[in-house]
Amino acid sequence: MGERDDPGTIGRRVQRLRVERGLTQRQLAEPVYTPAYVSTLESGRVRPSDDALRHLAERLGVAFDELATGRSARLVTELRLRLTEAQRTFAVGEAEPAAEQYAELLVEAETHGLAAEQAAALLGLGECALETGELVVGRQYFERAEACLAGAPLPARVPALRGRAVAHYLAGELRYAVYLLESALDELNRGGLHDPDALLLLYASVIGPYMDMGAHARAAQAAEFALALAPQSGDPALVARMHRSVARTLVAEGRLAEADASLAKAAELYRGLQIRTELANCHWMRGYVYAQDGQLERAEDELREALGMLSAKRAALYSSQVAVELADVLHRRGKSDEAAALLHGVLDDLSSERGAVHSAAAHRLLGIIAEDARRTEDAEEHYVRALSLLERAGAAGDLADLCRLLGDLLRRTGRVEAALDAYRTGLGHRTAPGTTTLGPAPAQPPL
Repeated sequence: MGERDDPGTIGRRVQRLRVERGLTQRQLAEPVYTPAYVSTLESGRVRPSDDALRHLAERLGVAFDELATGRSARLVTELRLRLTEAQRTFAVGEAEPAAEQYAELLVEAETHGLAAEQAAALLGLGECALETGELVVGRQYFERAEACLAGAPLPARVPALRGRAVAHYLAGELRYAVYLLESALDELNRGGLHDPDALLLLYASVIGPYMDMGAHARAAQAAEFALALAPQSGDPALVARMHRSVARTLVAEGRLAEADASLAKAAELYRGLQIRTELANCHWMRGYVYAQDGQLERAEDELREALGMLSAKRAALYSSQVAVELADVLHRRGKSDEAAALLHGVLDDLSSERGAVHSAAAHRLLGIIAEDARRTEDAEEHYVRALSLLERAGAAGDLADLCRLLGDLLRRTGRVEAALDAYRTGLGHRTAPGTTTLGPAPAQPPL
């Protein structure tokens, strides 16, 4: 239960417990040790062996860990039970009450010097912050969790590292998020640290940034590895998250039936676990799948369900992302005014530092809506704003598409040279399928 205290602290603790129990030094020492040894120990002049501490603990009626560290096994067990309860609160979508629970637990864990429990509380606080859209705060919690686990093996540090990467990803810093995740994967695989849960968590998390960067081949490979690792994982929530991430690559490859099946598996797992936010995310992805397949009415139903579940639980950043998807479906169904109102609400909630990719998506769609309504100046303004946001985020695939839209608009309004510049910019961002400027792919797991 962590390192034992220094001899002076242990000596004072032994003396206090002995006096509380009305024992003499002789009664405490015999039959194995002498009163002189107990006296020396209580004065802090000797470091007791494990055997001596076990003898004294038995005579004093306390656990070995309590005598060595001042922490009872019961205290640690109760803290862990309360951490589990906080996780449960978060899982059903109550991010703010969960954050309050985690904050109390963090104080107690720090008071008693429990590094693992501190890290667990900090991880929980980080996840709560991501849920409510506080990306900088969340990243700081994850950084503190990593510091608590600095001496632990890499698999133990992966959840904190992954949380930090997701915070950067949601802030629009795609390339750095991928760097963090790929570096961890490379270290795990090259070092022979083939922890299935750690690898599955990393592969499932890197799919989203890969897709947004246009690195479809890497995303597909990550999905393949995640699916292969899933049977080895003992964490059903992690497996469910993986199925949801894998669905993105299946959609990109046009394998819509398989994507829907993967999402159905995820939803079934989340229902069993009663994880409301992740279940909402399954509705979100199913809506996306139906939209890609042209089933717009079903897509709208799924996305409205997701948005309702996320908004009710104040998952601000995720609900804004779903709103963009829903607005696209509404526009395609001829409900452009409702779509525009939804998008303006999204832009009120997001900023360039918080959800840059999805702010850009909102501006892009507002530009399309304005162009359809023959409001050319408004359309151009939205496209230019989206372009600026995407350039900072490094979302290559989206940038190429946006430059095409802007170029077509400029060409139709007679500005041929400006249109050519936009097309050239788009070609500069257009990558061959599956390629990026990320550098070599990380080492692969031995599957």
